[in-house]
Amino acid sequence: MNDILKSAHSGWRYIVFILLIIAVAKALSGWLGNKKYTEGDRKLNLFTLISAHIQLLLGLAIYFVGGWYKADSAGSAAIRYFKMEHISMMVIAIILITIGHSKSKKAIEGMVKHRIISVFFGLALLLIVVSILLMTKSVPGRTFFGIS
Repeated sequence: MNDILKSAHSGWRYIVFILLIIAVAKALSGWLGNKKYTEGDRKLNLFTLISAHIQLLLGLAIYFVGGWYKADSAGSAAIRYFKMEHISMMVIAIILITIGHSKSKKAIEGMVKHRIISVFFGLALLLIVVSILLMTKSVPGRTFFGIS
């Protein structure tokens, strides 16, 4: 069970990362170009939100099913990273995505919606990239999405 969850979590990250990059790029383009907020923009942001929440659920399942919550992190940087740093940074990133999506739904003007998505999704993307970079330092043999 744990291996299936790890594989799903590991593979799904690419979907989340790609959707987040596209959403931020489109939102920045819409904000800076003063473009209309389209139904396609709304769907992209919603799919990004949903994919991030699926990733969170997979990660939480690994955390509890795999016993990470009771692992002793005193002697290992890798265990400390996954037990504390990774989970907290990712939860914060998903909270930012959720807040950004919620606030953008309440906004009326297209430029404001694009700005909100740019800021919140952009901060989440930045936090995710920082977390991945921290992982490459804490976990021997890990690289940034397989790139050395």
